[in-house]
Amino acid sequence: MHEQYDPQKIEENAQKTWEEHACFQATEYTNKEKFYCLAMFPYPSGRLHMGHTRVYTIGDVISRYQRMLGKNVLQPMGWDGFGLPAENAAIQNKIPPAEWTYKNIGFMRNQMKRLGLGFDWSREITTCDPNYYRWEQWFFIKLYEKGFVYKKNAEVNWDPVDQTVLANEQVVDGRGWRSGALVERREIPQWFFKITAYADELLNDLDKLPGWPEQIKAMQKNWIGRSEGVEVNFTLSHNQNEHLTIFTTRPDTLFGVTYIAIAPQHELAKQAANTHPALQQFLHECKNIKVAEAELATLEKRGLPTGLTAVHPITHEPLPIWVANFVVMDYGAGAVMAVPAHDQRDFEFAQHYKLPIKQVILPADQSEWDFSKAAYVSPGELINSAQFTGLSSEKAAPQIITLLENHDKGKAKIHFRLRDWSISRQRYWGTPIPIINCATCGTVPVPEKDLPVILPEQVKFSGVTSPLKSMPEFYEIECPNCHQQATRETETFDTFFESSWYYARFACKKQETAMLDGRANYWLPVDQYIGGVEHAVMHLLYARFIHKALRDEGLVNHDEPFTRLLTQGHVLKDGTKMSKSKGNVVDPEMLTTRYGADTVRLFVIFAAPPEQNLEWSDSGVEGAYRFLKRLWAFGYEHKNAIMHQNHTYSTDKAIDWDHSDPKQRDILRQLYDILDQIKYDYERLQLNTVVSGCMKLLNLLTKVPEATDPDNDYQEYIIQQGMKMLLSVLSPIAPHMTHQLWQDLRFPGLLLNACWPKGNSIAFKQDEISLVVQINGKLRSRITVAADANQEIIEQTALTDDKVKQIMSGKIVKKCILVPGKLINIVI
Repeated sequence: MHEQYDPQKIEENAQKTWEEHACFQATEYTNKEKFYCLAMFPYPSGRLHMGHTRVYTIGDVISRYQRMLGKNVLQPMGWDGFGLPAENAAIQNKIPPAEWTYKNIGFMRNQMKRLGLGFDWSREITTCDPNYYRWEQWFFIKLYEKGFVYKKNAEVNWDPVDQTVLANEQVVDGRGWRSGALVERREIPQWFFKITAYADELLNDLDKLPGWPEQIKAMQKNWIGRSEGVEVNFTLSHNQNEHLTIFTTRPDTLFGVTYIAIAPQHELAKQAANTHPALQQFLHECKNIKVAEAELATLEKRGLPTGLTAVHPITHEPLPIWVANFVVMDYGAGAVMAVPAHDQRDFEFAQHYKLPIKQVILPADQSEWDFSKAAYVSPGELINSAQFTGLSSEKAAPQIITLLENHDKGKAKIHFRLRDWSISRQRYWGTPIPIINCATCGTVPVPEKDLPVILPEQVKFSGVTSPLKSMPEFYEIECPNCHQQATRETETFDTFFESSWYYARFACKKQETAMLDGRANYWLPVDQYIGGVEHAVMHLLYARFIHKALRDEGLVNHDEPFTRLLTQGHVLKDGTKMSKSKGNVVDPEMLTTRYGADTVRLFVIFAAPPEQNLEWSDSGVEGAYRFLKRLWAFGYEHKNAIMHQNHTYSTDKAIDWDHSDPKQRDILRQLYDILDQIKYDYERLQLNTVVSGCMKLLNLLTKVPEATDPDNDYQEYIIQQGMKMLLSVLSPIAPHMTHQLWQDLRFPGLLLNACWPKGNSIAFKQDEISLVVQINGKLRSRITVAADANQEIIEQTALTDDKVKQIMSGKIVKKCILVPGKLINIVI
């Protein structure tokens, strides 16, 4: 055993051993309980950053811990290979995206191995590999055949920088999620997944996920946005055969409607603009309107009258129809019945344009409301509402819906904020959509025998336009039905499609004849999924949808893909998230070279709880390094004693602890108490306090005294047992050093194959215990008494305590209340 801690040499040797023994290759052929741990796979950007290092270390710690519990652990890794960054980098560097991507993958794979991450590399997936996306194309066709895929002209979010469509979920604060460019609105043909067909199930099944953070479930519930209400038909004055259908969740406010507001993209707005130049200009200005709901709420309310009117379905009053910039086509039918007295956005618009504000809801406490300042938006008692006046909002709403239904003026309806998933993208580096466009046959799915439709990898770019559009060798094809000349679809899938099922493909190693096989049902659902909170309403929602579609296709037999979810915090430096653009990144490769992988792993685990942000600290890294050096030095100092104990005694050595040295016995008891706490912290994923527990173990081991009786001196035995315990529980976090110390100190076998340390099999008795002393319920002192002291002795000890005597001077004790093992309360 070397005296000095040499992390580079130690880590190289450990990783070589793990590779030689194929330690992390999982197999389904075992009687062990399975545990599937998965961290969201990365985009191959070229280098790991500290965020990668943290999330993959967390996953590796969890996996190694579960392995110690005797479970059959799967922890795979792959690459989210398609996407715009590779394409943009390729355009800039004048190399094909495939070449750039595969080069980056090789570099990042080596970085991961240097960190000692225990991935099963035999299951590695790259989504830009035709062997992977072939089955994605196959599944797309299956969904197409079932009616869950369709194409239509749609107004979409257009990123003018990345030159592609974005799903609603990919628009953040009105900007493209990658480019940051202000999103525009365009109408183009688009392919869609009918995710709305699963809206109810996606919402309801969130209640089946107790292992998910409530914050994430709330975000998904809000995004799905289930609303109960009524669709009301407002007849158009200029054409009694046409009507506007408007959804509202507040039928109780129907009598307060004073105008109709429609979206700038609404067909009526376009018709009115034909003879209204000012309106035409306004519609043009609204094309680049931001789409985020938070921004719509604070947007300056602007609009123009169309000159058209609609008829109130009950009162038959004429209602002016306005075009308003705060109305969007994505919800309802792009029109709202404006009730300015009881909706804040309607109120602000009405105030600006001096439109009527009619109160129809009285506050529940009958107070007067100042409608010059704000709308009253809560339920209450109806007024100015014909026969419904005097009813509460709760009672009036269903009666108004019934009236509308009886007169064929409306219908009870459930609406969802969720829109169908726009999956076609206008860029090159993605999975080709397996559709052939034929002038005679229309849209024709590519026959299964012709899959995969392979994306050409050797391409040249002219700007950001997809090269596929100028490659007749790709798009010219014969229609498989009529055999006439046809064209292949040149758009590609949204890359979120690839990441929506990769977790299932990991379970089906080397499967070449099917998308999934029976092994998916062995490994799934994922027991622990780990990734950033930023994926709450994109990746996680899409993956849940695709999983349910896989289930309905008979490919998996459960409802949800991820049982337990951990959303780790960001890595910050000087209070700001690390990023290249901010110039505040710390290179994990440099740290690994300087301090070793175990130091980096220990720091990112110890610095903060996994779900919280981690503030970077150079001194924290140095502290982690010092702890590991101290542990190595302790092992070296006691190597002979530990190896002697390993050779002489089994861990079940019978010792008469009742007659052993009390101080030694107490330290051994504390070691086992800390072991119990560490296991509890591992189970609840409070990994930072696991490190604290390991530090406490080492501190205790440095304090084991010699016994006063040489015949009952168990100092070496306690150090040996404690060291075995410490190396075991620290090994998931610092696997290389603990592996080497385990070997050098001659503990049996590979530490990686060792089980979790057994709990204390000996009923250690505490000789003394510490109790809190309260006077009238307030903490005043602490006392130490024999563990078996009775109440009389405890009372005497408490009353003779110096602090207690000072407070009690001249006062009479009424009674003493003892809580065994915790406190004594003196009542005066």
